[in-house]
Amino acid sequence: MFTSIFTRAIKQSPASIRMMSTNSSITARAIIYSSYGEPIDEIKCHSYNINLNELNENQVVVQSLATPINPSDINQIQGVYPSRPSISIDSLPNLLKPSSVSGNEGLFKVIAIGSNVKNLKINDWCIPLNVNYGTWCTHKLSNENELIKINENLSINQAATIAVNPSSAYQMLTYYEKLNPDDWFVQNGANSQVGRAAIQIAKSRGINSINVVRNRDNIDELKKDLYSIGATKVITDEENESKEFSKEIKSWLNGKEIKLGLNCVGGPSATGLIRKLGNSGTLLTYGGMSMKPVTVPTGLLIFKNLNIKGFWITGNIKSIPNSRIDTINEVTKLIESGVLTEQKYNETELNLDSLTDDQLLEAFINALKNSKSGKQIIKFN
Repeated sequence: MFTSIFTRAIKQSPASIRMMSTNSSITARAIIYSSYGEPIDEIKCHSYNINLNELNENQVVVQSLATPINPSDINQIQGVYPSRPSISIDSLPNLLKPSSVSGNEGLFKVIAIGSNVKNLKINDWCIPLNVNYGTWCTHKLSNENELIKINENLSINQAATIAVNPSSAYQMLTYYEKLNPDDWFVQNGANSQVGRAAIQIAKSRGINSINVVRNRDNIDELKKDLYSIGATKVITDEENESKEFSKEIKSWLNGKEIKLGLNCVGGPSATGLIRKLGNSGTLLTYGGMSMKPVTVPTGLLIFKNLNIKGFWITGNIKSIPNSRIDTINEVTKLIESGVLTEQKYNETELNLDSLTDDQLLEAFINALKNSKSGKQIIKFN
């Protein structure tokens, strides 16, 4: 499906560079920003050439297959995310002023490799090893050690989004509390990409989940959807925050205590989760969609000895050796075994053969404008 001007016979170059093209160079395009602010106002498209005959021995050239738009990408351009790339004149060739390339997550295909590249070959799929890679682009020149080879049994979308949402769900369910079959956890934002992954991972391990969602006109349809992927119970924000409804929840637990809570909302919703935790239970906060603080009742904190922690997958990459690769390997197994099913995305498809700077920029601006209506992903063919 994903073919381009590069899908021709592999040809050995004079400099022992292996590549998919008989052309000596390609035009690469990247979405960049030179100052912090609202993304639709700050981003621009920058194009430049990559000479395929002048690769260093450990370099690879990759072509983008798909890149999602994550909240962290938006926050980086706004200048409010703790981890972000430097704005530098050396980010890309031929920049007119210091800039950064947007995007942290995406899937690429190898189209050219240097003579000493060992672990990647032409047509391999790969994703960035580290954050701040700059994935909003059509092509990229990298060193081999900046990339992780990805199993091509995954779908394009699964591979492009594997490093953030399902990996976050996996780590939160396995790194902080030992959850055994028949144990319980509770989460808000349960219909988010992370929430849906958490439901499915927990179900595969026999772990029960209480899933909090915002009330809406089609609440019955949403509940049916979450039950179909393995949710044990689905409740609304109002029920989560109701002290009276806690009696109903207690009847579900059969004497067990809830060990873990996953919070991406904050405010009263987070407090509702905290009230449901058992003795020495843990609340992990990985987002704050309500823009309200997490408030912990003093009595619960003292007498239940609760653990209130933040979760940041980027922080784990830095502090836990090999956690990114190990987690991706585990999540890949979950996808291949059918535990994690295909998620829904709002897709924009671009044709690399005819793509212009203006078209690439317009695609990302439109995706940013629509980001609150569902997960956006830009795909290249």
